[in-house]
Order: sequence, then structure tokens, then C-alpha cells
Amino acid sequence: MDNCDYFGGTTIIAVEFDGGVVMGADSRTSCRTYVSNRSADKLTRITDHIYCCRSGSASQTQTLANTVAYAMNYYECSMGEPALVRDAAVHFRNKIYDSRQTMMASIIVAGWDRRHGGQVYSVPITGLMVHEPCAVAGSGAAYIQGFVTAHYRPGMQQADTVELVKNAVQLAIQHDCSSGGIVRLGVINEYGMDACVCCDKDPAMVKYANTLLWNLEFGIW
Repeated sequence: MDNCDYFGGTTIIAVEFDGGVVMGADSRTSCRTYVSNRSADKLTRITDHIYCCRSGSASQTQTLANTVAYAMNYYECSMGEPALVRDAAVHFRNKIYDSRQTMMASIIVAGWDRRHGGQVYSVPITGLMVHEPCAVAGSGAAYIQGFVTAHYRPGMQQADTVELVKNAVQLAIQHDCSSGGIVRLGVINEYGMDACVCCDKDPAMVKYANTLLWNLEFGIW
């Protein structure tokens, strides 16, 4: 893919804390100045304890996540044990590296396993895989990297980490024209994934999110 043909942006982040990881993302999917989806879910399930944050081409990253999820499910069924977070990250790395000439995908893999606890792996478009306690990617990363570096501390508690991730994504939404919508948060620990949305900065999105969650809860849609 010619980089000149791609016009998009996003903000994704994942941070380790004492007992798991917190993931966050905005919800805007755009092409140039056209916003095609203002409530997209960029936190994608791989297994019950492993998720990924997607940035890049929406169609390519969705297909990529489905492919890795299938591989991890096959592994768990064959081995009879949960997959490791690093195994999922390696699959992403291999797929992105093999298709680096045509694929626009930058992934943050985050999750929890019994061997290593909470982990965050960053896999940019080059196919490099890096294990780091705090990873930021997407067009909004340039606006919040300093903020995250200044406020992150090793061994943070869950509540503090959630607040850091939420504030970072909200800052990116305010300054990056390609990021927007609501803030999606996910906490992964030994009990699985707990997700929520935060949209207190945008009254219109508060109303929209409440209506959406109400309809999903009571099966209207």
C-alpha cells in the first residue's frame, strides 16, 4: 500500500499495573476529513485474557486480529491450556512483518497470563515487537507521549492506571483531529476483561452512549 493512499488516525494505549493491564482507545474511524464511524471499538478480543488495540487500516487490522484469534483458539484447544500473551504478540509480529509492504497496521497486544502476569507488547508497522510497561500508538501518540511518560510509575494500582489511561486518551482527542468520539477502556486481570466507555467531555456522546448501552442491555437492537 502506498502511504499516500492512507488517511486515517487514532489513539491507542496500554499500561501495565500491579495485577494486570489497562487498555484505552478513542472511537473515531476516519478517512481524510470524513468520519465513517464515531463509536468504533478498537479493543479487540483475542482470547479471554488477551486483547489488542488496533490502529492503521481498519479492515486490515480487523482481519489480522481475527486471524491471530483463530490461531490462539486452536492453540488453546490443542494444548488444553490458556495461551501466553507473548505468543499472541509473536503471531502479530510475524503477520505484520511478512506483509509489511502492503499492510498498514500498528498493534498493541495486552493481556494477563499465569506465567508472567500483566504484559504489554507493541508491534508497529515494521513488524518489530517490543515488551514495554507502557505503550502508546496512533496519530494521537505524538500529543500524549510526554504526558504518559511523566505520569507513569512502575507498580501503579489499578485505579491510578485507569485514570492515567483515560486522561491520556482524552488529551489526544482534544489535540489530534484524527482522534475523537468516546474513550473506551478495558481492564484485564486474572478474572478476564472488564470494559467500559467514558464520554464525560462530550454531552452529545454521553447521550448517544447511554442510548446504545440501554438498547444493547434490553435487546432492542
